[in-house]
Amino acid sequence: MSTLTHFDDQGQAHMVDVAAKAASHRIGVAGGRIDMLPATLAIIEAGTAQKGDVLGIARIAGIMAAKQTSALIPLCHPLALTRVAIEFKVRHATDQNETCSVLCKATVETVGPTGVEMEALTAVSVALLTLYDMCKAVDRGMVMTDIKLLEKHGGKSGSFIHPTASPHDKP
Repeated sequence: MSTLTHFDDQGQAHMVDVAAKAASHRIGVAGGRIDMLPATLAIIEAGTAQKGDVLGIARIAGIMAAKQTSALIPLCHPLALTRVAIEFKVRHATDQNETCSVLCKATVETVGPTGVEMEALTAVSVALLTLYDMCKAVDRGMVMTDIKLLEKHGGKSGSFIHPTASPHDKP
């Protein structure tokens, strides 16, 4: 098992020095979902939410969050992102044991010395929080869940694909 990189030899937190790392094309893909009542999903799909286009606003919030990750996560490097894409997929309950959901996937890219996993995870988290905020007046019982890194590509460590990622994780 590797050591935690955000601590120095004395155990003090520090920002990892990436100056000697080669720049490469890096991709981070994260996903998550928010479960809700069928009536809430119907409002989102119909575009009749009182606050406006719920998915459009959540998409913009996710993009903005990816760009602000280093301001939110103390030891993240500020990165010049080359791409942020947010996708949503609505999932209707097919039986009484399922819930209605909106799935969110964020794909973030850069060319640089460090990866964009945190930016992708932050984008998904904030996009889902925005969905909650915009719909809480009709459904305070919504649950955000399964937020995880689905894929990572680039850099010295190569690619990672989450072992439990299923087609239901991705829009």
